[in-house]
Amino acid sequence: MVAQRLGRAAALIGAACLLTTALVDTPPATAGERPPVTEAATVVPVQTTGPADRRFNLVLLGDGYTAGQLPEFRADVDKHLNVLWSVEPFASYRSYVNVWAVEVPSAESGVDCDPGLDAPRRNTPLGMAFWGGCDANSVQRLLTVDSGAANALADLVPGATAANRQIVALANSDTYGGAGGTYATASGGNALSSLITPHEIGHSLGKLQDEYDYYGRGVPGGTHEGGEPPSAHHTVLTEQQMRQQRAKWWRWLGEESESGGVIGRHEGGLYSTKGVWRPSRHSIMKTLGYAFDQVGREVMVRAISSKVNLVQGHTPNAAPVGADRTVWVETLHPVGGELDVAWRLDGRPVRSAAGARTIDLRRLDVPRGRHTLTATVTDPTPFVRDPAVRASAALTRTVTWTVDTSVVTGPDSVAAAFTGHTATDTPVGARSVVYADTTHPADRTLAVHWRLDGRRVANPGNDRDLDLSALRLRPGRTHTLTARIAGTDRELRWTVDATAASASYELSEPLRTVHRPGRPVEYVYDGPFTMRLTARDDQDGYVVSQFRVNGDGWYTYYGWPTDADAPFRFTPGGTEIDGLVYGKLGTPRVVPWDDATPEYGTHTVEYRTIDAAGNTGPAKRFLVTLVRPAGR
Repeated sequence: MVAQRLGRAAALIGAACLLTTALVDTPPATAGERPPVTEAATVVPVQTTGPADRRFNLVLLGDGYTAGQLPEFRADVDKHLNVLWSVEPFASYRSYVNVWAVEVPSAESGVDCDPGLDAPRRNTPLGMAFWGGCDANSVQRLLTVDSGAANALADLVPGATAANRQIVALANSDTYGGAGGTYATASGGNALSSLITPHEIGHSLGKLQDEYDYYGRGVPGGTHEGGEPPSAHHTVLTEQQMRQQRAKWWRWLGEESESGGVIGRHEGGLYSTKGVWRPSRHSIMKTLGYAFDQVGREVMVRAISSKVNLVQGHTPNAAPVGADRTVWVETLHPVGGELDVAWRLDGRPVRSAAGARTIDLRRLDVPRGRHTLTATVTDPTPFVRDPAVRASAALTRTVTWTVDTSVVTGPDSVAAAFTGHTATDTPVGARSVVYADTTHPADRTLAVHWRLDGRRVANPGNDRDLDLSALRLRPGRTHTLTARIAGTDRELRWTVDATAASASYELSEPLRTVHRPGRPVEYVYDGPFTMRLTARDDQDGYVVSQFRVNGDGWYTYYGWPTDADAPFRFTPGGTEIDGLVYGKLGTPRVVPWDDATPEYGTHTVEYRTIDAAGNTGPAKRFLVTLVRPAGR
């Protein structure tokens, strides 16, 4: 039986996904008909940042990849992940995420009903199929997966449960398709498929809604009916009402949107063209390729952080502790910035320990008797402005101890050692936070000393984290970073990749090329032209290329919607493909009813890269002047 809502699927065609449960239930196989799907499966840890039961686990499944095609599955995983890590807040919080790939060789290559209902059925482990599971009443791009098989494979990951994981099933196909909900599906090799994953996680993890102003592609939505939507990023309020009521995104109003334009009140959303407004002109919940705007990003920070605990460990507090020892907390380590730790004794700040993960009570001259010691861990991220979100358990945690001066701490035999750290087998980016946790002896405080290329690096406050962005490393070389426990030979070593990938562009033949001193090169066209972006890096991993026009939001380059290997095509009015519009030069046009008026004149095109280590390259630019065709 096809999963709930598939009966409506013929109309339910979003820019990125079909909002269904993205699964099908298949009849049980006859005994002996085929072995369990898990029998030939291999769980491959792609990124391990901590124990699975303490992390948000992203489980990537492949279907329709034969044994000889598993390298293609791995390449698709690499691309999907690096695109995900290029999008905030995943870029800053990738260290909260474990990534697992479950590899199952398929008996046959491809998936069912691809690209049409008359295509042959394939013998594959997950039974993935276009057309909503080969349903003639569905639509081609609705890509489903067998729920039982998907869960069985995801259950192979120890410690990952339905509560702390997100399943993404990739089909061995170049056809555009996917679905969202409890499960996310995408075709592994389509140009746009890697952009579906962050959008779908926005749905399933953040409970964000689609910002489409249509329900069926190519058909404008109606007028929103009803009161104020519960969605965090839709409203019927005016900007003045939002400010007066301190409602919805009032704290972000007037700021330049991370996804382009200004955060304000933009009409259309929740499948309606009129009567409801969203924060930005476009964001990833409206148009694949753009970033989350600040409103969606704040929601996603809370959602990701809610899947973990900022405090990963601490000195036991079930019984009073003595004043003759150290007390410690162990925190998470966002790649995008350090967490704050504030210590208080009987409610008064211990300023000498600000930021530290360990406090030595012997240095505080604690008065006789019983006292209350607290450590409050807070995420100070600028991505959050709502005090209620900041104070929630997702972003603030407090540990409390009773300190009793009559308690005597016994002998301590804990040896100095590293217990956790940023992975050392891949380069770290020049703006990353690198961490190194240690054991916690009760009789002394272990210090971690950091060196870059052999020179000591000052790191006051919290010596378990080093924010490389503060060092302002110059591009053009790699560096060696070390962390050593003071007074021991315990040392960790990383390669720091301080150089972003390079990018180059190739345009189709212009009418003419103009070179002026002090200005970027200018290309003149009187009609469509193509742009190919090519990235190169001296390190492994898929490199994300981005571009933007006239200072609008950065847009991920993917080739062309129908062919990942084809260049992007700009036209005066845009190109309509399957009810959506791509490549209008000037103001973006997403749906056929957006303004198609050509914008003649000169436009600035910028381009940049984001490499596997998270380095963002400097933006470079060229000019394009669109002139009227002769005779018009």
